[in-house]
Amino acid sequence: MSHTAPGIRQAQKLRTRQALLDAALELLEHQSLSSLGLREVTRAVGVTPTAFYRHFDDTAALGVALVEEALGSLHGMIGAILTATGDSEERLDRSVTLIVRHVQAQPAHFRFIAREQHGGVGEVREAIAAQLNGFAEEVALALGEESGSADWEQEDLLMLGGLYVDHMVLTTSALLDAGPEGEQEVIRVARRRLRLVTLGRAHWLDGTS
Repeated sequence: MSHTAPGIRQAQKLRTRQALLDAALELLEHQSLSSLGLREVTRAVGVTPTAFYRHFDDTAALGVALVEEALGSLHGMIGAILTATGDSEERLDRSVTLIVRHVQAQPAHFRFIAREQHGGVGEVREAIAAQLNGFAEEVALALGEESGSADWEQEDLLMLGGLYVDHMVLTTSALLDAGPEGEQEVIRVARRRLRLVTLGRAHWLDGTS
């Protein structure tokens, strides 16, 4: 029994932590993180405020964990899709499909990100910015390995990576605002914007020495 008890306790701790995250996310559908009280969260889960502090230092730390939960799984995917084999149209389709699929699967997470990216909790703003900067660096690294970008300066690769990530954020927000009835129009515009970035990339070094 002594061998299994620690594992059981750890599993219970993880379940409680996830329950706190899930409850907070549901409550944040109707308010910002800066207005969320930890007692609201613990009441929703059915645990004491003391139990909250076994998992998070404060609601800002809980918000940072929600950022990781929402965006962490995307790392590696965006750059891989943008640099996958196939013509540019296939890449555009795969990139937009990736965004749409994740927004459909986790709408509450992405509404939280869209709201808190410029919200009142500094730690969460910084966590979101760090994730987006990480995406831009990953995309820049992946694009830099392509023959078409062999002569690009690192600064320009990072700028291009940032453009792709900005496009992802813009498309995510548009999907959330449009709802199911407006999804196809958002997808159409997203593809056109990506095509414009792709065309600009192809001619970026034209006329340079």
